[in-house]
Amino acid sequence: MKFVLNDILKGKNKIALGGHIRPDGDCVGSCMGLYLYLKEQYPSVSVDVYLEEIPEAYRMISGTENIKSQASPDEIYDLFICLDCGDAERLGFSRPLFENAKETLCIDHHISNDAFADSNYIVPEASSTAEIVFTLVDAEKIDKKAAEALYMGIAHDTGVFQYSCTSPETMEIAAALMRKGIDSSAIIDRTYYEKTYIQNQILGRALLESMLIMDKKCIVSVIRRKSMDFFHASPADLEGIVSQLRQTAGVEVAIFLHELAPQKFKVSLRSKKEVDVSEIAKYYGGGGHVRAAGVTMEGSSHDVINNITARIAQQLRHEEEQDAES
Repeated sequence: MKFVLNDILKGKNKIALGGHIRPDGDCVGSCMGLYLYLKEQYPSVSVDVYLEEIPEAYRMISGTENIKSQASPDEIYDLFICLDCGDAERLGFSRPLFENAKETLCIDHHISNDAFADSNYIVPEASSTAEIVFTLVDAEKIDKKAAEALYMGIAHDTGVFQYSCTSPETMEIAAALMRKGIDSSAIIDRTYYEKTYIQNQILGRALLESMLIMDKKCIVSVIRRKSMDFFHASPADLEGIVSQLRQTAGVEVAIFLHELAPQKFKVSLRSKKEVDVSEIAKYYGGGGHVRAAGVTMEGSSHDVINNITARIAQQLRHEEEQDAES
């Protein structure tokens, strides 16, 4: 599918790249990987990247100092490429640039993506958007800097190659990127495992106050605004908490709530084998992947948890019924 990118770039002099709000490793990795590739291979094309403030650890990736975190509504681009973003609303502050662009392209792997751009390249079976970007460009022309970005994206969305979305093709692509001379261990250590003191403090609070529910099949934790203020934590400091909760023995689903405002929560969901959390998130207006999804919900924390667990219970009953029939 390499021709897709080449064809859509024809005649484009001014391009913008953007990702979802609260950018994670795959969002930053795919955006920066494509940005660095375009800068190297299409020097006559002007390219800008629009992302919210990224975690400090991600700044080891080349070019991140050029990320724009504000947008002028008067800016008009020939092409806006959104990456790792399931819907236009999740573009956040860069959405007006997407809407005003002469042409739009979406590159994504979220199963809940409804193909909202003019052109869409959505591959739900891909481990990450960074993996898709690799397949769209000329692998021989990827330099070390772009390889570092793409490797970070793949490593993050696969949980360092341990999640079920990791395919043989994923490993082959990771190997190809490693052959570019990147320090894969440093990328993983600094951007995935290494935590700041504040991140460890807020993680400790989340773990300490977590609860097992639904016959210990689910674990839930809530971080409220007052805790964020107490630890001087930002939303970026919460990354990885739900994945840590998911590692609890015997748990099928991890539910992590982060209070955005009174009666409003960002909900992160992770599952192991039986529950499709993307289906649950989409039911309440969110989206994501089969084993990792998110949604913003209103109400008390108890209301939100009750609504989420009701959908989980429905899926688990269905699984039990199917097992009984077989």
